[in-house]
Amino acid sequence: MHRSVLVLGLILAVACLAQAGIKGAGIALEAELAQRIEEPMKIDDDAVGKGASNGKFIWMEGKPATGGGGEGWAEFDINLSEKGEYAIWGHVLAWDGNSDSFWVTWKPADPDEDAQKTQNTKFRWAVAGGDKWHWDRINAWLDGGTPERTWKIDQPGKTTLRISVREDATMLDALFITTNVKATDPADVNLRLPTAADRELQVKGSTAVDPGGKVTTTWAGLKQR
Repeated sequence: MHRSVLVLGLILAVACLAQAGIKGAGIALEAELAQRIEEPMKIDDDAVGKGASNGKFIWMEGKPATGGGGEGWAEFDINLSEKGEYAIWGHVLAWDGNSDSFWVTWKPADPDEDAQKTQNTKFRWAVAGGDKWHWDRINAWLDGGTPERTWKIDQPGKTTLRISVREDATMLDALFITTNVKATDPADVNLRLPTAADRELQVKGSTAVDPGGKVTTTWAGLKQR
């Protein structure tokens, strides 16, 4: 009898997680649902039908091979329930060598620094090229290589992730935050795009928690853009 109750409880827990769109450790974020977006970073429709989640993405509008950029950003407010190490993956599209990079800072792990002004290569993300949407882990594009970035969060609570324009025409569809910091191949991470349930949680300002209880993101004051 006790075993039956336990099994029923596990089934109900899994069902609730499935309804919330939670699958595996980590959290999926829609780029266009960032709390703050500063122009010329903008939300655009995936008119060419190349598979952007929810049919939208963010970028500084431009033609491939134009380069430039350097203004505009999107910020995500993320409340973490646990301290620890985190990695971030982006669902991206980058046409060529002149449209394949962003600046990325995540406070408080990173200093309060405007990477667009300082040009600090530690915060430069060399986005893997490709004319179809694909996953790429955020790296540090140094002059001597591109090591994968890992953020150490010493205290739980509010953090602020900023994705800033470096080159126009670089497209960002979604983000996935995970505690799996060792994996460098997308096949080794339980990556997923945001579901309708995820988007609903973001818009309503609800909380999404992974089954391990290690990552919590609260979306306060979000508006569907």
